[in-house]
Amino acid sequence: MDNRVSGQIENLDDAFIHDQFFFHEHDVTEFIHVSGELDAVLHLASLASPVFYREHPIKTLKVGALGTHKTLGLAKEKDATYLFTSTSEVYGDPEVNPQPEDYRGNVDPYGPRSCYDESKRYGESLVRAYREEHGLDVRIARIFNTYGPRMRIDDGRVIPNFVRQALTGQDLTVYGDGDQTRSFCYVSDMIEGLLALLHSDVQTPVNIGNPDERTINELAALVINSTGSDSDITHEPLPPQDPQVRCPDISKARSDLGWEPTVSLGDGLEASIEYFREHCDLRL
Repeated sequence: MDNRVSGQIENLDDAFIHDQFFFHEHDVTEFIHVSGELDAVLHLASLASPVFYREHPIKTLKVGALGTHKTLGLAKEKDATYLFTSTSEVYGDPEVNPQPEDYRGNVDPYGPRSCYDESKRYGESLVRAYREEHGLDVRIARIFNTYGPRMRIDDGRVIPNFVRQALTGQDLTVYGDGDQTRSFCYVSDMIEGLLALLHSDVQTPVNIGNPDERTINELAALVINSTGSDSDITHEPLPPQDPQVRCPDISKARSDLGWEPTVSLGDGLEASIEYFREHCDLRL
């Protein structure tokens, strides 16, 4: 189910050949009806890219509030397991690094990123309320930066930005001094982590991400090298309240889910770059 605000229907081409796969174009903030039984409801809807959620702040907030409410109601009706994808953004600009699940974060509820941060923080609270009041079987994944094939080249997040610039011979734009850090999880690892959480009995938040922490300068150099580009690096002012560090403590995922990522950043970038070369309009 997707309203295609940021999704690309062609990403589902391989799924449509399966007779047990069905796609519904629908806004998750509206009433949801599904006939028959359901084993699980997975709420992954949101505008995760800063480019998109800054353009659609109200829509982003509604997905976290109304969308979570509607999907929780569906799970309650069907007595299904419910999985909510939260985010590392609940930690804000963290003063603890790496971030464990019991860290309460450093978040500005009225800041420039608040529409996304608060939509997820509210969503987590609503999931807990349904667990407490209705006995719903719930899961919460705090997702850290994820990348891989089928991302939009105009997504606005750092890896597609860097790859697009490198493949078109533009200088890579680094905001600030580039010493801020991020941790990047390849999409197949993320999927395995979400499935491990879904099939567990852990009803409290779990970090799902790759603890391989890199500076943005390191990432830029790796993209240039991986693409064979002659691009240089330029610096622009850092956006307000851009986090200085971001790295998951995945001790809980390792011990309770038996999960940890296996795809290196180098291998993941190679697969992503190959996809962007073959499938994306690089005239952007």
